[in-house]
Amino acid sequence: MKLTILGTGNAMVTKCYNTCFAIEQNDEYFLVDGGGGNQILSQLEKANIDGKKIKNIFVTHKHIDHITGIIWLVRVFTQNMSRGTFDGEVNLYAHSELIKIITDIATMLLQPKQIDYLGKKFHLISVEDGNEVTILGNKVKFFDIHSTKAKQFGFTMYYGEDKLTCCGDEPYNEVEKEYVQNSTYLLHEAFCLYEDREKFHPYEKHHSTVKDACILAEELNVKNLILYHTEDKNITDRKELYTKEGKEFYSGNLYVPDDLEVFNL
Repeated sequence: MKLTILGTGNAMVTKCYNTCFAIEQNDEYFLVDGGGGNQILSQLEKANIDGKKIKNIFVTHKHIDHITGIIWLVRVFTQNMSRGTFDGEVNLYAHSELIKIITDIATMLLQPKQIDYLGKKFHLISVEDGNEVTILGNKVKFFDIHSTKAKQFGFTMYYGEDKLTCCGDEPYNEVEKEYVQNSTYLLHEAFCLYEDREKFHPYEKHHSTVKDACILAEELNVKNLILYHTEDKNITDRKELYTKEGKEFYSGNLYVPDDLEVFNL
């Protein structure tokens, strides 16, 4: 199984793409979030990911930097379906409020012949806290992160004896413990360095620092920690600086990926 980080930045970045990623197994993809625009199409192309092999999509929440790219993908999929150039089916998972938003936007913006495929071959599936599905042949459980900003879900994928957990783009909440604890891989946001907290104000934005995320991962026995959803003001040195701060508090394998970086899980 392979993880491709398509974007690593927070909502307002300009030097990298917004946070989203794809998991691949047996030449099929599971896409998580879409970033903030049609650059998702470019990122998929650069990563050599054939969009027609994306069979499942999960959208964590309604913020622009996560959902707008999804609207472009809905257009691409339904357009190809209407043209007869894609005869497969796609499942898009999200909580009920988000499913309605995606449906409403698509209905307002897409052509009738594209809209006709929503719910037929492009399935919009509402999930609730604790729901379990099978994706890429693996068990996936969705969970409500209990955000105080916008309703948001994360997920854990269980593969073999291992598990990969995504907490969305907000700090860990104690209600997620059963999913996060002992994760083989944890994808967690880190808005900035702890030493830069006065500059970027992560806590006011409901985000955490590298130090915070690393202390959490150490306490919850996470084997591999991937940090993303960061600022991009010093992106050239981001990997070095974040790794240096994080390793003071975390003894596992710490990764600060660049856009399009790939991990073998």
